Amino acid sequence: MAKKAPRRTAERILATTLELFNRFGEPNVSTTAISAELNISPGNLYYHFPSKDELINTLFDQYEARMVMLLAASEDVRDVEDAWFFLHSLFELIWQYRFLYRDLNHLLSRNRRLETQFPPILVCQRGALRGLLDTLQPTAPDAAGGTTRQRDAVAASMVVLLTYWLSYEYVLQPRSALEPENAQDALLRGAYHVLGLLAPHLEGAPRAHLQTLIAAYHPDATEPLAP
Repeated sequence: MAKKAPRRTAERILATTLELFNRFGEPNVSTTAISAELNISPGNLYYHFPSKDELINTLFDQYEARMVMLLAASEDVRDVEDAWFFLHSLFELIWQYRFLYRDLNHLLSRNRRLETQFPPILVCQRGALRGLLDTLQPTAPDAAGGTTRQRDAVAASMVVLLTYWLSYEYVLQPRSALEPENAQDALLRGAYHVLGLLAPHLEGAPRAHLQTLIAAYHPDATEPLAP
């Protein structure tokens, strides 16, 4: 059996940087710490990535490409179970690149690439979630456009939850919330609350299915969803 080829140095650097950023926060991780963790010289690190911003931008590019691909899959959502899987997948991707969300304000204030490229991602998320709501509960807007405005607001609120849920978890448990062993619980709680925003806008079978699905995946959610 052929041995697996060792990862290239650049790939190892990115993987280690992502792990350290996620664990300690980007502002608390220096390029010296990254090279020490990899047991390579700082010169070797700078050969591949001339600055810390290059590391951040490359990781963001990875995240952005995966997010765009995932958001495109929202068009395949057909029912509540698809919606649950889609939302959980969104949270999983956010978790994998959680340093971006943990240190978002700091990164936006000092990195021009993120300042210009991150907002369009949120806009695309809002559009995907709005489309998801229309798919689950098709309803013609009233004459004043009230339904349209309501659904736009719900989609925006869902994006806010997606964006800041891990920050909320971190504030509650700053020493443990973002550790890998707590990922599943944090993601389930986040998906539960995002779906909870959908509940008042669903009727009949979709709403009943949503309640059943949440009870199955989130056994602590014993209270019925708000009417």
